[in-house]
Amino acid sequence: MLFVRYVQIFRKLEEVYDQVVHPQKRQLIRTVLDGVIGRVLELKNEMVEKEFSEYHYMDDVLQDLKLKPVDLEIPIPRYFISDCSKALQQRKMMVADILKMVAATESLSPLMAKDMSQEEAIKIIQVAERARQGRLRAKLNEESRKMNRMYTTKEPGTGGIESAAICIQKVWRGYIQRKRTKIARIEEMIFLGMIMDPKYQAPCPAEISARANEAYTRTKQEEYEEDYQKSVVAITNQLQDVEGQDMCMTMKDQIRQWFIECRDATGSFPDYPDEEEGGSALIFSEKDPQQLMEEIAAKEEEDSNNKPKGKEEKKEKGKKDKGKGDEEEEEAGLKMLPSGFSSRLRSGTQNLCRFLAKPQ
Repeated sequence: MLFVRYVQIFRKLEEVYDQVVHPQKRQLIRTVLDGVIGRVLELKNEMVEKEFSEYHYMDDVLQDLKLKPVDLEIPIPRYFISDCSKALQQRKMMVADILKMVAATESLSPLMAKDMSQEEAIKIIQVAERARQGRLRAKLNEESRKMNRMYTTKEPGTGGIESAAICIQKVWRGYIQRKRTKIARIEEMIFLGMIMDPKYQAPCPAEISARANEAYTRTKQEEYEEDYQKSVVAITNQLQDVEGQDMCMTMKDQIRQWFIECRDATGSFPDYPDEEEGGSALIFSEKDPQQLMEEIAAKEEEDSNNKPKGKEEKKEKGKKDKGKGDEEEEEAGLKMLPSGFSSRLRSGTQNLCRFLAKPQ
């Protein structure tokens, strides 16, 4: 049931990502879509490991959700093809250039004659002459057979004419009956709903307009994405040129003020936070210097306390496991493994909801 639900979400998100034009929305949807794809793969792997089969029977799930078997098919995301289109075109151009170069080099290379001995030349001439004589003999034999047939054939009588007419009638009636049977079979399949009527196979005007709108939307996506990337580069360059120095000076002042406040609160200058702890990001967070110092001290205490307590915790866990062995055997069953994409899905959906909640 969970797998089918995720497949439905994947199909809807893929369609949304293919038709949304806004660049920022597409980035947020893409993160959620990648997380859903990873979750689908995880569930598929779990089902294969639990059932020991690559194929799964989901008739009851389809019946409960009132779905068709087509809804379970996982389509290839359209952005796979669109993202790889430029690379494929470059490969085609590269292969075409290589073929042109090879053709040019082959045409320019002179034809070098191989050295041949007298015996080899005689053998080649003998083979060609024997082949020519064989062709002449075959032609003479065929002409002689034709002459013999002309002399042996007699004028057809009434029996020969009737047999020829019957043979022609058999061939014609068989052809007509096969044609009628094929038409009747197609009509029966159309009546049963197993194939589509030929008049409905051609795309209707609404479908043609929908495809045109989808193509127009994709072109707009490319245009807006290019504009977005150009605007991002322009804004970052403008910020660096106009406000870069001011921002650098304000950050230096904030760091200097933080060190002074820490000295006034604790009596000594603190150590600069490491990159693993966050670096200057801890300084610019909206916290007092004393709170930051307490957090750093708490982290150091946790790191120092976790090392010696590891063995004691293992012993305690071993004792508890021995006492609860029977209870765990009773509760054994299908347990879902922790997902590696749940955090990505949660953060992606939260960011998307925040973005959509903002006034546009």
